[in-house]
Amino acid sequence: MDIRNVDLNLLVVFDAMTLHRHVGRAGEMLGLSQPATSAALARLRVIFDDALFVRAGTQMRPTPRALELGPVVHRVVETINLEILRQASFEPVRAERSFTILTPDIGEVAFLPGVLRRLRQEAPHVRLQATARTRFAAAEALESGEADLAVGFFPDLQKAGFFQQALFKTSYACVTCAHAGPVAERMTQRQYLAARHVVVKPDGREHLLDRYLDDKGWQRLVTLELSHFMSLLALLPGSDLVATVPEDIATVLERHIEIRRIALPFAVPVIEVKQFWHRRMQNDPGHRWLRGLFHEVNRREANARMPL
Repeated sequence: MDIRNVDLNLLVVFDAMTLHRHVGRAGEMLGLSQPATSAALARLRVIFDDALFVRAGTQMRPTPRALELGPVVHRVVETINLEILRQASFEPVRAERSFTILTPDIGEVAFLPGVLRRLRQEAPHVRLQATARTRFAAAEALESGEADLAVGFFPDLQKAGFFQQALFKTSYACVTCAHAGPVAERMTQRQYLAARHVVVKPDGREHLLDRYLDDKGWQRLVTLELSHFMSLLALLPGSDLVATVPEDIATVLERHIEIRRIALPFAVPVIEVKQFWHRRMQNDPGHRWLRGLFHEVNRREANARMPL
């Protein structure tokens, strides 16, 4: 016998017949008419080359072969119902699962604190790992399952095969040390481009501001290029360096060091912060819960800053 030639629905009929030993009642249990149930029983008899159930008074008595098959078929039907066809679920409070989040250091500072507070309350055994990738490696990490979610500014993920959800829109702020005397609180375009800039490019990623300035044909005097925004905490104090950073980074810097904001001499571009995931994770219950949590914790109204 070749399993490819067996309709597994027939095993469900067999299991119902074993339980009820009556064609009509077995059919009612399955929502089948009596003729349809009788036809299924006829097909089973051909497959197993055995009568299987023989009429005896008002009942259909199982043959020795049917008695032998009964427990095995029941286990198969139960396994399919309980383990294969069972609706997938995710219980945060019981879950022991690890998720990998793609985000630069700005994301670790801006997005994770609120999420971790909620995890402690709702999912104490769920673990997060934050990691960064180059702009070209992010898609591959999500496709392969190496990462579960990307949160931040990822223009390269706005393509087929990926889902996205907006969190908020933000922009840039220009900051310097609060005691940097020679730096004006408002600059002209010429002064801005001539100032000593420190530029942060996590994993070599180009910022929207870089593209904006290139399109204008404007070139800043870049004194220092960094890979991590948090290095500004040590480098800005006592210097005359100027940094044009996302608003969230300016807010974080204000928490720890004395800085001064400088009005930019041009309209700054808007950054659309989103979360992205690969389509293969779209219906995973745990992943659905995770991205729902990130959205609930980190979404903001237009022009709202990250809380101090």
